[in-house]
Amino acid sequence: MITTPGISLKDLPGNNCGACGFRSCAELADKLAVKPDMIRRCIQLSEDRIRVDPEDAPGEPAARGDFEETRGMPSTQRTWRDTLGREFDFYLEHFPEDPGPREIILPHNPLLTREMEIGIGDVMIGRPLGMSCGCPITHCGIVMEVDRRTGVIVWCVTGPLGPRKSGFKDIGYYIAEGYEGLITETRASIEIGRRYYFQPRMCMLQWRHSGLVNFMNRSPAGLQVRVEGLWIG
Repeated sequence: MITTPGISLKDLPGNNCGACGFRSCAELADKLAVKPDMIRRCIQLSEDRIRVDPEDAPGEPAARGDFEETRGMPSTQRTWRDTLGREFDFYLEHFPEDPGPREIILPHNPLLTREMEIGIGDVMIGRPLGMSCGCPITHCGIVMEVDRRTGVIVWCVTGPLGPRKSGFKDIGYYIAEGYEGLITETRASIEIGRRYYFQPRMCMLQWRHSGLVNFMNRSPAGLQVRVEGLWIG
């Protein structure tokens, strides 16, 4: 784990994942000025993470701040690889008005939606299991839409601080049916009906996902898309 004194905000990953217990990397940076050892809380900087040997990952990532002209939209990102060295096509951002990324989910027992009286505004936790993603991280978020007939829930994934503070409803394992969000940076031409590799901007693991784009709408904030048929890797 990095323990060098003098670490500032620019040295942190900028994911604002909340796993360290703070709302943002900026809040953690403020604490580091007084307690440098708190850098141990940042899982993104941990030396214990499984990493890809640079010799096994072809190509070198661009330096921070490099500008590359891509097909579709320009990008200022330093790399198009995830933390395991795998290439992807675009970043998926959440809508500016939402507290986090929109995920369309179905509990493994759809009756839980009614039995637990899941409603808009509820704070909820669960984990996407198996073919739907197989993500090892428990997701936490706020319910935005509920279909009691089918059990389908749309929620915004927000991180663990909300459930810790206000309590939560635990739906256990669920199927991740799709994501809705914005594309503002891409190196590919986005078309309906094509499957792409992408990285959710707020993914705590910074892993690439794959999905089929089946809805597109251009807006001032970016290209609005819905991506279904999800898997990780």
